[in-house]
Amino acid sequence: MVAAKAVRLLLLDVDGVLTDGRLFLSDSGEEFKAFHSRDGHGIKMLMATGVGVGLITGRRSQVVQRRADDLGITLVVQGCHDKRAAVGRLLQEQGVAASEAAFMGDDVIDLPAMESVGLAVAVADAHPLVRARARWVTEHNGGQGAVREVCELVMRAQGTLDGQLGCAYQGECSWAGG
Repeated sequence: MVAAKAVRLLLLDVDGVLTDGRLFLSDSGEEFKAFHSRDGHGIKMLMATGVGVGLITGRRSQVVQRRADDLGITLVVQGCHDKRAAVGRLLQEQGVAASEAAFMGDDVIDLPAMESVGLAVAVADAHPLVRARARWVTEHNGGQGAVREVCELVMRAQGTLDGQLGCAYQGECSWAGG
């Protein structure tokens, strides 16, 4: 895929993309989310090739910041309700053209951001309008390996996937652990 070959920055929604979209709240107000380790491995592999990764989410959560920190993601925008503007700001800050960015979403709030980049991706269980407007729809649902799928799509298009898989197999990667 030509658009995937050009990607220098992958931007992700969180709830419904990195997670399955469910929110677990305790009586004391703590929030819990489940993240798939394969998505984490995919993100680390992709970042090891020089492609940046960022998170843009409408909610604010310490859990999201902790996951970003665990993965080495420094581009994190939380409490964002104008995702198109956030994408534009991150592209400018990172010196990346819109055609060199991808955005992965699952719901209608993500559409403006998806429409502002070169590669719009929807998870398999995204809202029908989001799937219809995406350039690529994953086979996996959000929170179930969809992000890994897109990371591998980009690496395959850029010719870096085999090297990352080989380094993981040999146990020689500095990014190990997801």
